[in-house]
Amino acid sequence: MWEISLSGTGGQGLILAGIILAEAAILDGKESIQTQSYGPEARGGASKSDVIISNESIDYPKVLAADILLAMSQEACNKYVKKLKPEGKLLIDTTFVKQLPETTAGVLSLPITKAAREELGNAMFANIIALGAIVGATGIVTGESLLKAVLHRVPKGTESVNTKALEIGLAMGKGEA
Repeated sequence: MWEISLSGTGGQGLILAGIILAEAAILDGKESIQTQSYGPEARGGASKSDVIISNESIDYPKVLAADILLAMSQEACNKYVKKLKPEGKLLIDTTFVKQLPETTAGVLSLPITKAAREELGNAMFANIIALGAIVGATGIVTGESLLKAVLHRVPKGTESVNTKALEIGLAMGKGEA
């Protein structure tokens, strides 16, 4: 079983990212559940999407101890790093996370939002790059299922740029970027 927390601020697309990841797991024939929490602000407040992926039934829908934590803001990193398993994996967006909290988890530092801005011309694709990076680093779902889920959920007319975002993220996660 995998417990994943995607955290940052409202407007970064983390809820959508969680839904896409859960859908990709289902396409791979696994059990999956996605939950979310966010502050009262639509944009700028804290935002978190939790995903649990398992080969068996899932008894409890909340992440208790994350295997993977994506932190796309300093506040989220500071707040949620204590929910990360000691041997877990912390993926940080170095565009916004400048100070790494103390952790025994493995850390993957990637310029996620910077890459979205520079390579795709818009920070709003950072969530898809982040998903690609998670899958590239962990193999938690197949790339094929993730692509299908992305294309099923993104707005019409953005399929090609989201596919490129996914490719960038997969390469980053595998250490090829």
